[in-house]
Amino acid sequence: MKKLSARRRHPLAAVVVLLLALAATGGLYAAFAPAGKAQADEASQSLAIDEGKKLYTVGCASCHGTGGQGTSDGPSLVGVGAAAVDFQVGTGRMPAATSQGAQVPRKKNIYSQAEIDQLAAYIASLGAGPAVPTKEQYGPEGADIAKGGELFRTNCAQCHNFTGKGGALTKGKYAPTLEGVDPKHIYEAMQTGPQNMPSFPDTTMSEQNKKDIIAYLNAVNSDETENPGGLELGGLGPVSEGLFAWIFGLGALIAVAVWVAARTAKAKKS
Repeated sequence: MKKLSARRRHPLAAVVVLLLALAATGGLYAAFAPAGKAQADEASQSLAIDEGKKLYTVGCASCHGTGGQGTSDGPSLVGVGAAAVDFQVGTGRMPAATSQGAQVPRKKNIYSQAEIDQLAAYIASLGAGPAVPTKEQYGPEGADIAKGGELFRTNCAQCHNFTGKGGALTKGKYAPTLEGVDPKHIYEAMQTGPQNMPSFPDTTMSEQNKKDIIAYLNAVNSDETENPGGLELGGLGPVSEGLFAWIFGLGALIAVAVWVAARTAKAKKS
């Protein structure tokens, strides 16, 4: 008993007990927690895919095929990824109406975000593709607005106008306005290249560059941003401004010339 008591009073006894307790706790956590969490995540993902397949069968299979392989009425969805689904369905472009014009317009969506997530999970299961971005990827934190403006004017302004107001393309197509568009959807559009738009994957345009562009668009289209140039005429650029100057400016000059001529003729008669 004296020897046992002496060992308990040894200075390293408490350290040894603590190390044994930590080892036991770590072993139990490694044995149970990760496996349980992984199984729960796998079950949740499997359920989302199953529910997404049901939604797809009802709302999408008639055009894109029962397995997403595509038909004459719709392209293949194998490998487009979850981001493409979140963009197309979240902006109401899909499901498309029976008769379409030159391109599918944005409209009110008919699915909840939970249903969109389920559809995206199912399509993602058909083949690897861009994932839905997180808020950290498209949020304003750490973004360079000036750099975003430079990138936007270089890569996007030719179609969307230099402030994102949109513009006309060939054969009845158009670049839609970016004003009021969810930043997540702007990021997804750059990532996936919907309809007439080219895609800008991370290998072409980095995640930070996309964030900068979104921050620039938020800044120029904010109600709190003042236009240093005064009246912006819709922000449509030099064509509308030149037309305004030509019609109203030249019209004002003609009116002044007529007034001067009339006054001169009246003065001569007097």
